Amino acid sequence: MLFFLAVNRERSFTRAAAKLGVSQSALSHAIRGLETRLGVRLLARTTRSVSPTDAGERLLRTLGPRFDEIETELAGLSELRDKPAGTLRITTGEHAAESILWPALEKLLGRYPDIKVELIIDYGLTDIVAERYDAGVRLGEQVAKDMIAVRIGPDFRMAVVGSPSYFAKRPKPKKPQDLTAHDCVNLRLPTYGGIYPWEFEKRGRALKVRVEGQLVFNNIAMRLKAVRAGLGLAYVPEDQVKADVAEDRLVRVLEDWCAPFSGYHLYYPSRRQPTQAFALLVEALRYRER
Repeated sequence: MLFFLAVNRERSFTRAAAKLGVSQSALSHAIRGLETRLGVRLLARTTRSVSPTDAGERLLRTLGPRFDEIETELAGLSELRDKPAGTLRITTGEHAAESILWPALEKLLGRYPDIKVELIIDYGLTDIVAERYDAGVRLGEQVAKDMIAVRIGPDFRMAVVGSPSYFAKRPKPKKPQDLTAHDCVNLRLPTYGGIYPWEFEKRGRALKVRVEGQLVFNNIAMRLKAVRAGLGLAYVPEDQVKADVAEDRLVRVLEDWCAPFSGYHLYYPSRRQPTQAFALLVEALRYRER
């Protein structure tokens, strides 16, 4: 039954076998045995996908919540240990992982060696319940209403930057619309279904500008490499380029158009029973204004 749940969650025998640490043949044999025992077909298989049959859907609705309850109770037994323990799975974006999660985890894990953390960098709006994460990190306005949200970082701003060598050949943009005449290093996000539009606001006037350029990446590090090499302008979190701007390695433009964003929040299901390890994580990340 656990194998059946894993295949349905992954929608793939290959991924389910890897996650369970068993061979695909052993997994397939177990599923066939379960179907034979019940006398019904539970999975519809094609060369490209796996999906539950009507009987499989019914079994999923019955099994899923019960196994979740069992796992929660087993995790709760760690409360009886002398030291907090357990594995915590978190989905987050690259910027939050580097600027907020890592500094807190470095201290927390040093104090509690029996706590393990699996940190998955993902720009999509992940369903943490379906994907079996303990928590996720998003900007404040992106958190669903049925989730508990804990602020873990201050509001922050984005920055448009270019290298001195780039601006030696191109005029500085004075307004966001001028960016359409520049080479810009773009970001592809699955959340937006494509290229992320650069967002600006000034005196209540909001603008989204779709820019063009030779390069598109899905992470911050490569965009910074490109902009430092003089290959275009980049739109990145302010704190990532603060030192470059201060030391004149990069030049900031359109600063008056870059309004603050709502800060990062840790979010998790309201029905979740927090373990001691999870409670320690929340407190380690909780934002406290100085």
